[in-house]
Amino acid sequence: MQEQLGLDFGAPPRKLVRVTPAKLATWADCPRRFRMAYVDRPSPGRGGPWAHSAMGAAVHNALKALFDLPPAQRSPDRSVALLNRAWKSDGFQDAEQSWRYRDRAAGWVRDYVETLDTTIDPIGVERWVSAPTGTIVAEGRVDRIDLRGDELVIVDYKTGKHALSTDDARGSQALALYAVAARRTLRKPCARVELHHLPTGSVAVWEHTEESIGRHVARAEEAADDIVLAESTLAAGADRDEVYPPRVGRQCSWCDFRRHCPEGQEAAPTLEPWALLAP
Repeated sequence: MQEQLGLDFGAPPRKLVRVTPAKLATWADCPRRFRMAYVDRPSPGRGGPWAHSAMGAAVHNALKALFDLPPAQRSPDRSVALLNRAWKSDGFQDAEQSWRYRDRAAGWVRDYVETLDTTIDPIGVERWVSAPTGTIVAEGRVDRIDLRGDELVIVDYKTGKHALSTDDARGSQALALYAVAARRTLRKPCARVELHHLPTGSVAVWEHTEESIGRHVARAEEAADDIVLAESTLAAGADRDEVYPPRVGRQCSWCDFRRHCPEGQEAAPTLEPWALLAP
């Protein structure tokens, strides 16, 4: 009877694959880097700190600390003090360069906080969200989740060189998966995602539909299938360099695992740790 109905109660249910946007992005960028970051144990040693990463981390930490304060204390001046407290000189050329970029970041934060209604508490700051969907569990930590009316809004801070567009917000798999996970975790609708670019003060916005969310989820599920296949193929004894080949390009210059990858060293030049700072 079970066979006639096309059922197989003897087959174990498939285990859902837990994925974060960072994990999916690493797989898409370079399977070898993925292997070193997520498969190899112990993981190979990573390279040193990057100044632009230290700058971005300080901005994120300052804004998180700001929203940890009572609303009456969330002033632009206080945000600058929090930025200075969070600042680290890792990766900068020297103290003078570090101070110069610290002052620049302080200006970003001050200007940004001046635009906010800081009397309103976000529903989440650096909030971990998670949701099963299809064959995966999409999860990750969101910079900020606002509640506007009855709907959630995903806010992602950006500190890179270039302003961002509506296409960036629409095409961001990370933002789409955060929206899916936030819906499930917080039990409220979520369609709007925003990229807040602090250097320019610009905000790139996209309103997702169920169809656009579905496309992002489908691509994430396809990538997760490939990740599982690679892991099982390696476990069966396949050559790791065939299962996880390098995908070389200019990104090899700033790869954390560059010193373990001869192909990456040949593909792109070594950069100073402050080379990716905006002029």
